[in-house]
Amino acid sequence: TVLSEKPTTFTITVTSEAGENDETVQTTLKFTYREKYPDETPLYEIVSQENLDDNDVMAIIKLLEQQAEENLGMVMIFTLVSAVQEKLNEIVDQIKTRREEEKKQKEREAEEEEKQRFHGTPVTIENFLNWKAKFDAELLEIKRKKMKEEEQAGKNKLSGKQLFEMDHNLDTSDIQFLEE
Repeated sequence: TVLSEKPTTFTITVTSEAGENDETVQTTLKFTYREKYPDETPLYEIVSQENLDDNDVMAIIKLLEQQAEENLGMVMIFTLVSAVQEKLNEIVDQIKTRREEEKKQKEREAEEEEKQRFHGTPVTIENFLNWKAKFDAELLEIKRKKMKEEEQAGKNKLSGKQLFEMDHNLDTSDIQFLEE
């Protein structure tokens, strides 16, 4: 976009190639030709940027300075814009790499937490004997409670066999019942 004719001032918007999730970084550069251009570097500034942090902006400005100095005496706007385009693509790649590293780090941390969760007390003879004594005491307590409940529920309840062995009249009770 041409902003003025004297001095010639214009803006160029440079966008990176789409990264992951169609994320792009973008910057708008403003160039102003000086009287002795191309023997003198043009004036340039970053008018706006999108998805760039301050370090990236400073890196782009340094890149523009370096490229402008290297290309003195030649028409350089295309070269400057191409260099910024490459830098933006590098930034997108760095963002992608950083996200992948963060994802891997989270996976490693989750794996470590999982290992810690399953890492218990090492079993030694002393540990086992202590556990066994507590376990046997718990089982004995459960059996005692169960026996008390049985005693209270059916005071000396006899089985069918025991009833027949104690009272022989029960042997013929079914026959007497049928006759009646």
